[in-house]
Amino acid sequence: MDYIKLIDKYYGNYPALREVLMTHSRQVADRALKIVDAHPEWTEQGLVDRQFIEEAAMLHDIGIIFCDAPKIHCRGSHKYIEHGFLGAELLRAEGYPKHALVAERHTGTGITMEQVEREELPIPERDYCPQSLEEKIICYADKFYSKSHLGEEVSIDKIKYNIWKYGHAAFVRWQELVELMGEADR
Repeated sequence: MDYIKLIDKYYGNYPALREVLMTHSRQVADRALKIVDAHPEWTEQGLVDRQFIEEAAMLHDIGIIFCDAPKIHCRGSHKYIEHGFLGAELLRAEGYPKHALVAERHTGTGITMEQVEREELPIPERDYCPQSLEEKIICYADKFYSKSHLGEEVSIDKIKYNIWKYGHAAFVRWQELVELMGEADR
């Protein structure tokens, strides 16, 4: 798969937005690959495909083009919370169902069906929590980089604060990701 070609297909006429997507996604991909390299047993056991991790990390936010988020040059009509679902639809239509799952399940520490119902989120009612190890790696890596502060790493305290706003269950999922990745909770 040529993820640059796919990004250019949708973002080629939007250079500022393309730059946001590419910069953020590259940061996420680099961190995800660093995590994979720190756990060679995952690759040896067939749990992780390094090439897939890079591709999926580069495409996890492809749906932002459909959303209204002017601070990051998004001029679409959908709410930002929909970007994962919309990106997944795009990736499925392009023939990448496994990549679509990463796009769909990377938001926060995942979105439960209960949250969708309780908060009346504008996405289909189902579970959007990362399931595979590859999905979890990208979801985790994504928390360290903001599209509105490109080039900066989000501090662990800020990540915790951001996640805690979504409740205890979201925070527990974060702690599980920290343990799984084997990174000290600095």
